[in-house]
Amino acid sequence: MAVMGRGSGREQGFSLIETLAAMALTGLIVSALAAITSQWLPNWNRGFDRIQRSEAVSVALDRISADIGASEFLRPDRQSKNVLFDGSETSIVLARASSGPTAGRGLERVRIAEAADHNGMVLTRSRAPLLPGGEAQPNFADPVVLLQARYRVSFAYAGSDRVWKAAWHDSEELPAAVLLTVHDTLSGRALPISRIAVVHISAPPDGLCPQPEGGGCGGKPVAPVLGVNWSSSSGEGGR
Repeated sequence: MAVMGRGSGREQGFSLIETLAAMALTGLIVSALAAITSQWLPNWNRGFDRIQRSEAVSVALDRISADIGASEFLRPDRQSKNVLFDGSETSIVLARASSGPTAGRGLERVRIAEAADHNGMVLTRSRAPLLPGGEAQPNFADPVVLLQARYRVSFAYAGSDRVWKAAWHDSEELPAAVLLTVHDTLSGRALPISRIAVVHISAPPDGLCPQPEGGGCGGKPVAPVLGVNWSSSSGEGGR
């Protein structure tokens, strides 16, 4: 049997030229990938940031719409004919059932308004307990930032006539809907993700009237007064 000599070892492995050629080819591939990545990565980051901002705006609109939809048809006292709802282009104050993991049964005032932040103006949500005979200027607490400085929300209000108004003050009725328009402060344009929040209650429970003994409301429902048991005063006990 023939034995392979040492000379056959020259045919094993790579030569120096082949190694240098492989390294040069690898360098070209890495350079090409780096060039492509440097162009693609910033666009990817911008797209990812855009998605995150859109999600943040959507969450904020969901929270605002939920508060508006849960507005209660209430008056602060017997002397007032106006319901507890006040709205402008930049803020809303309403009454609703208490919400949240630590909230008990009862009512609360909710204020959605802009506030100053170290990055600019932000949209916040704060609340205050709503009690019979409470203070005219409630102490709103527990502020939560809904929307960061780049975006601003403006409000418009429509009643049963479906005519949009810039404010809703001193009204005997709740608005039927509130238009939430999101503005981009950098571009100055309104975003297409704006929406309409519908108020679920348009009249007091059972159309109850504040006049006992059949005084009547002239056919027009009147909002209940805080602290008054309307079931007993209207002669409908047990409701």
